[in-house]
Amino acid sequence: MAYRITDACVACGTCIGECPVEAISAGDIYVIDPDKCIDCGTCASACPTEAIVAE
Repeated sequence: MAYRITDACVACGTCIGECPVEAISAGDIYVIDPDKCIDCGTCASACPTEAIVAE
């Protein structure tokens, strides 16, 4: 089950540096590639707005 980023994302970039498999890409809000995501939850733990949730 991959994680996804909700519209609560403020594009702060914190999650990108935390992802060990580089599954997150930048944009107006950030996006997690479900094929690369290994479900470690590191990004969700690092998100200051709790915008990252498990699918």
